[in-house]
Amino acid sequence: MTSIVTNASAISALSTLRSISSNMETTQAHISTGLKVGSAKDNAAYWSIATTMKSDDRALSSVQDALGLAAAKTDTAYNGLDTTIDIVSTIKAKLTAAREPGADKDKINKELTELKNQIISTAQSSSFSGENWLFNASGATATAKTMVGSFTRSSTGVSIGTITFDATKSVIVDKNNAANGALTKNVAGKDGSGGTGTFFLVNASSATSASGNEVTISSGTTDAQVEQMVSAVDTMLQGLTDVASTLGAVNSRIDTQNGFVKDLRDTITKGVGRLVDADMNEESTKLKALQTQQQLGIQALSIANSSADSVLSLFR
Repeated sequence: MTSIVTNASAISALSTLRSISSNMETTQAHISTGLKVGSAKDNAAYWSIATTMKSDDRALSSVQDALGLAAAKTDTAYNGLDTTIDIVSTIKAKLTAAREPGADKDKINKELTELKNQIISTAQSSSFSGENWLFNASGATATAKTMVGSFTRSSTGVSIGTITFDATKSVIVDKNNAANGALTKNVAGKDGSGGTGTFFLVNASSATSASGNEVTISSGTTDAQVEQMVSAVDTMLQGLTDVASTLGAVNSRIDTQNGFVKDLRDTITKGVGRLVDADMNEESTKLKALQTQQQLGIQALSIANSSADSVLSLFR
């Protein structure tokens, strides 16, 4: 039946053209944004996963920054400890030389004084971002240092992991309490005859001073006393070496964790991309096909609309 009121062909062609236009808008949005899932209406499940993982990636970015700060702090402390170990080794060598018969102990003591001043200077300078793990001048005792190390998501929620270093063991000069500093506290030393003495290497004028004797020599210092000092300094040196070893291990862990976080962020980025990124080759091909369909749809609608004109010829 032919009707001039209802043109079924035109309605069908118009419906098809609307569908093609809607598909074109979707494809153009994919191309312009680069995303096939740009909002929850595109794919609620993928959008939810991608949004959560993007949020986690931002948290991991903060963790990466925190690890960089932690690495700077541990590097600073380690470099200060390494320098101090070299200086203490030199002091040990100077004391050993003072044991030689005829050695000028007064001149050697002047060298020792300068070396000890250098230790204090090194400890004071080993500071980063207001934190100094080698020198304590506050009225409080040094505490363990906690650094952000990881961000983890599990079925029960999220958690933040930390890396801890006991800074009470790394303080070498403590002006609050000499007993808390590796080089300001009392250390026992013994000579070859079994005699013992108690010594501290650096006099930091602490509020609570050490009760032993400072490592200092003069022409009146006996060989036995020198040997006791060498023994005490060697014990201090071993303690510093142990702390430096622990700090180096912490530093290595931070570097390893930092590398892992970088790789993890790359993996998350690629994973999110697989869920929401548009395949530009596919989208460009789809757009070309839709443009062709649109042109054909317009032609079909034009033909459908012109079919009513043929009815006029029946009334001529």
